[in-house]
Amino acid sequence: MTTKRLILIVITIVSVIPLFFSIIGSINQPQIQSNLQLYQTNLVLQASEFSGDNLADFAQIREAILGKNTYQLALRQYQEARQLSQKNLGRLEAHLNSLNSPSVTLEEDVNSNLNPILSLSTDQEKSQLEIQKQAEEINKLALKIGLLEAHQGKVQLALETWENIGPNQKGNNSIFSSQMLADVLINLWSSNAQILANSETIITDQLTGWFRDYALSKIYQLQDSQANLMSLQTQQQKIASQAIIKLTLVAFIPILGGLIGFGLLVFLLIQLFIKKGNAILAIDQQFNWQTPWTAETFWQVLVVGFFFVGQIVLPILFSFLNIDLTHADLRGKAIYVLASYLSMALGGIGVLYFSIKPFFPLPKDWFQFKLFSNWIVWGISGYLVALPLVVIVSLINQQIWQGQGGSNPLLSLALEAQDNVVLGIFYVTAAIAAPVYEEIMFRGFLLPSLTRYFPVWGAIIVSSLIFAVAHLNLSEVLPLAILGIVLGVVYTRSRNLLSSMLVHSLWNSGTLISLFLLGSGSH
Repeated sequence: MTTKRLILIVITIVSVIPLFFSIIGSINQPQIQSNLQLYQTNLVLQASEFSGDNLADFAQIREAILGKNTYQLALRQYQEARQLSQKNLGRLEAHLNSLNSPSVTLEEDVNSNLNPILSLSTDQEKSQLEIQKQAEEINKLALKIGLLEAHQGKVQLALETWENIGPNQKGNNSIFSSQMLADVLINLWSSNAQILANSETIITDQLTGWFRDYALSKIYQLQDSQANLMSLQTQQQKIASQAIIKLTLVAFIPILGGLIGFGLLVFLLIQLFIKKGNAILAIDQQFNWQTPWTAETFWQVLVVGFFFVGQIVLPILFSFLNIDLTHADLRGKAIYVLASYLSMALGGIGVLYFSIKPFFPLPKDWFQFKLFSNWIVWGISGYLVALPLVVIVSLINQQIWQGQGGSNPLLSLALEAQDNVVLGIFYVTAAIAAPVYEEIMFRGFLLPSLTRYFPVWGAIIVSSLIFAVAHLNLSEVLPLAILGIVLGVVYTRSRNLLSSMLVHSLWNSGTLISLFLLGSGSH
């Protein structure tokens, strides 16, 4: 065994162990998709306030956009979200109990060997923080559930919901704040209604969107303040009209794109059946690449360039900067995400370059960027076909994972981002940097390299699975693998990295814009 290969084996072990535990750890992490429905529900609740008196057929338009029984559906969704959060809390508490047990698990032992700074107490503190966050989330959901119950005339049920909210975690100011808001709401809706001191400020600070406006309207009704009620209603109408536009962009445009993509997919399948070897989807060995290197080279690029640099080297380097993201604002977090991703991309592409440099000049069709070609057609078509495929698989996937399995943390940050600077930084990261780097690595290098050992379709599937696993969240493996297959087919047929980069960029752009619009409904 050569020294180089021995070093590769050691680096592989060092890289794979934290990778394995990151993926396993995602099992107990919530999916961002489990919250997206609530964000869309918030938009629907805001849009439901639109009167549309000047439209003769507004009732039909309203029902088409918002559906029937808006408030009952919203209540059911919030109740389901609370049940899911309670399950997550139970899992987190069980994990903390296992950390508190005398025995040390294999994961803790390995982590302590890899990083002496990481101690068991750190894991306990992290788990306790996660438990507090989850308890806080449950209380926030209960506050909104009570408001929805009160709106439907179930006042006694709402009062019971709010009364069950309490400061059950010592030292957690957020939970004490939830208790303060619960007290305000209880007094507003009790039979002997009264307005506590600072009620309006507490409601404005802790509630958003429809929930804030509904609670404020209760105060103004008790005060018999017609001026404030009129001002609130005028503001609601403006926000409601904007919410309808956002719902159209978030729901109906993707549906339209998905229908077009489904039609295009049916056409491609029919063409494959009729034309067989001459069809667009007929990918055989004539689309193979001539690969001058062996498995050791793409092993080196993938493990060292992608996983070792991203999972080991950069975290160690960034740890010396002593950056505390806990108290950083969204702009600070966005800049950190962009800087860390660009660092990973430069490191990975650097390893790729020096690994394949001995084989220059490369054979035909490697790393081609053909600007004057039909790459835009390939890119848009690939995106449209990916829409129905990934959405259908994602729906099935949600039923399998039941809100667990983790998600890209960038998605949660994008939901909070109502700052154009933050959104711009996230867009550069997700819609420009990520497509360029990941397509060079996974489609430009890995897929063609695998054709030395697999048929082209096999190389597409294997590279797509590796692409999906590299995102470190179990719940995203299946949808991302499907997206990776579409990206692989587009690149294989077009022989142009600009094509798959465009598909990737359109996908991430659509996700970011949807998250931004959904998040705006909660502000």
